[in-house]
Amino acid sequence: MMIYENLSEMKKGYEGILAVTDDQVKVLNEEALRNSLIDSLIFTAVFSPLPEVKEAASWLIRRSGAALGIVLSSISSLYDAMGKKEVTGFTVPAINIRSLTYEVAQAIFRAALKDSVGAVIFEIARSEIDYTKQRPLEYTSAVTAAAIKTGFRGPLFLQGDHFQVNAKKFATDAEKEVKGVKDLIWEALEAGFYNIDVDTSTLVDLSKPSINEQQKTNFDLAAELTAVIRDLEPAGITVSVGGEIGEVGGKNSTVEELQAFMDGYLESLKKYGPNLKGISKISVQTGTTHGGVPLADGSVAQVKLDFETLEKLSEVARSRYGLSGAVQHGASTLPNEAFDRFPAIRTAEIHLATGFQNIIYDSAHFPADLRGRIYEYLQREMQGEKKEKDTEEQFLYKTRKKGFGPFKQELWQLPPETLQQISAELENQFSFLFRKLNVVNTEEVVRKHVPIVDVSLKAPAVLKG
Repeated sequence: MMIYENLSEMKKGYEGILAVTDDQVKVLNEEALRNSLIDSLIFTAVFSPLPEVKEAASWLIRRSGAALGIVLSSISSLYDAMGKKEVTGFTVPAINIRSLTYEVAQAIFRAALKDSVGAVIFEIARSEIDYTKQRPLEYTSAVTAAAIKTGFRGPLFLQGDHFQVNAKKFATDAEKEVKGVKDLIWEALEAGFYNIDVDTSTLVDLSKPSINEQQKTNFDLAAELTAVIRDLEPAGITVSVGGEIGEVGGKNSTVEELQAFMDGYLESLKKYGPNLKGISKISVQTGTTHGGVPLADGSVAQVKLDFETLEKLSEVARSRYGLSGAVQHGASTLPNEAFDRFPAIRTAEIHLATGFQNIIYDSAHFPADLRGRIYEYLQREMQGEKKEKDTEEQFLYKTRKKGFGPFKQELWQLPPETLQQISAELENQFSFLFRKLNVVNTEEVVRKHVPIVDVSLKAPAVLKG
């Protein structure tokens, strides 16, 4: 795959296909863009060693997408309609892509186009940004490029997942840790992430005597970060903000905790302005763990998810606070037969990640020698993360997500037939989940409720010369 070595080579590459005028791009030849140019642009945006070349490639991708009707959007207004019970019957999948982002996003779009799916979110967590070596702008570029490649049109939802405050770092230097999250919010908004889940649930202190006291730092800081988002969001965009009341993998959430968080959060938010819009959904804990619980042989333990509590929390979130409902994390390793339960109990959103990572690593088409070298890297570099009781299989299962970043370019440059075979497996699973979550034929409802707002984006000076 071509990676443009310099700007003049890039300009020659898009000549006759794209026209750049001021801060806009006009697509002159969509077929040529989709067939070859977009591949070169995204590989350049991700792998060029030259910052100005990367920046130009990313800008061309984003503005070409906008010219074709692929518009980075907030799902907030759809969630408002869900909160008013005007829209119901489906659970929105939010998909974390840790590796092969361009290929995996294409598989998602192909599955979405097949069944007219409009309600689907592409997300990446604060921790994933680091260990997969994907900054927000790169992630935006890869997903937008995949939309162009597959012919997707309409609102495109990018989400910052678990923009989380680290409890240990907060205890050591609260100001520095919170600033790190604020800086990431700014970076993500600049990249077109108009959906952001702030996660201050790590600061819930269950040793305090009352639920309100347990949740206080959580709801105060969630309100502060919401105010930051409202201050930074572009004109015409109301970012969908998510809050969280219980850390995933911890104790199950209760209605009392939800009410304590929301009442405290809404009161705290008033300090930053009388009419600031609050969160549109609430993440809760109902028995799952991120990535699942690996057994001694590396397989994943069966999870007992508390659907009754999830349903109750979703209903209280909607009826009392006008939210879209509750959000379920850590669900991709659940048994397949569990997924149609989520729309049945009106779960607003479900986060899916590790199951797709497992499809990639465990595919019969994934090169065995590459898997072996990744595992050798993990055994050499990640030994500090191995717990005393972990078997080798458990250790590798828990850490293999951290092999994607160091081997990113080699993974992206796997033979086309290998990528096609792995993508086909992923596409089948995406199609299955879209049907189970009942988001088929949601393209129309998304277009009805989500306004199209094209946020202007200044062209890099090097493209104007």
